[in-house]
Amino acid sequence: MGLVVPLKKSANSAYLELKNLLSEKLQNVETLILQKLKSDVNLIERMSNHHLSSGGKRLRALLTLGSAKLTGYKDNGRDINLAACVELIHSATLLHDDVIDESKLRRGSQTTNSIWGNQSSILVGDYLLSRCFEMMVEDGDLEVLKLLSSTSAKIAQGEVMQLQHKGEADLLEETYLDIISLKTASLFSAATKTGACLSQSNEKEKKALESYGKNLGLAFQIADDALDYYAKEKLFGKEIGKDFFEGKVTLPLISIFQKGNDKEKKFLAEIMKKENRTDEDFGETLSLINKYKAVEATFKKAEFFVNVSFDALAIFPETEDKRILQNLTSFSLNRSF
Repeated sequence: MGLVVPLKKSANSAYLELKNLLSEKLQNVETLILQKLKSDVNLIERMSNHHLSSGGKRLRALLTLGSAKLTGYKDNGRDINLAACVELIHSATLLHDDVIDESKLRRGSQTTNSIWGNQSSILVGDYLLSRCFEMMVEDGDLEVLKLLSSTSAKIAQGEVMQLQHKGEADLLEETYLDIISLKTASLFSAATKTGACLSQSNEKEKKALESYGKNLGLAFQIADDALDYYAKEKLFGKEIGKDFFEGKVTLPLISIFQKGNDKEKKFLAEIMKKENRTDEDFGETLSLINKYKAVEATFKKAEFFVNVSFDALAIFPETEDKRILQNLTSFSLNRSF
């Protein structure tokens, strides 16, 4: 396939360092989630347990906990409650995503919808969101309630916007960035800002952490979209070419459409409009990806957002917590899981 991007141990260790720092709290988040998802309806519990045990990184929960720690939150359990809320929002959107995309695999395991069907998966996703909003109301912080509620709406808007532009080979980069800002970066941003809200930080610190999360989320999604064109399924737990076969136009395709000649643009426009794309279509597209170094260009764009995210924390004192969060920005570019 041409391109091999080296995976840096330091990137993975940055994530593991954050996870180890917050391991006790993260375990409490996991316990709380399991408690909140108990149900008299046995199928709900079975489906939600299957979905939540599929090996997620809990990155958004860690960002909530880490941001609260950075800004001096003194523990009374609210950080655990709200980190669980953030994770439940993410889990619910993944359940809905898998239905929309007709996915069979997530993180190397069978998706919930492939086992129990689309109808049950949508309803269980709704159940997760409902439990999340109950927890937010119990927390009682109107600023956080408004933030996470509006974020849920943004994610839904991003999903609809992506569907609206499905198969558009001539999608503008600006539109693509709008989609991933809503669909992915908004929850990263909400997670980090929630941590600051817990500490009753000033507006400057809240905005700094909001920017850190948003740009980290953008970098994370852009890098993930690049992985679709070279990642190994056994390593990343995702189907190679998944976005391509689903008709999703992401930055690597936008890059080759911008640089390609008329014949190549016509080819891309035609195959992306098709109901189904073939392995041959994918192979020809990969040739163009390599010809125009589209994956390298995609990572270059992601690197820009990594740098913005890193710099956003400059206003905070030099502490171990700040160092770990800043180092985490490299994880989005060079992770191996």
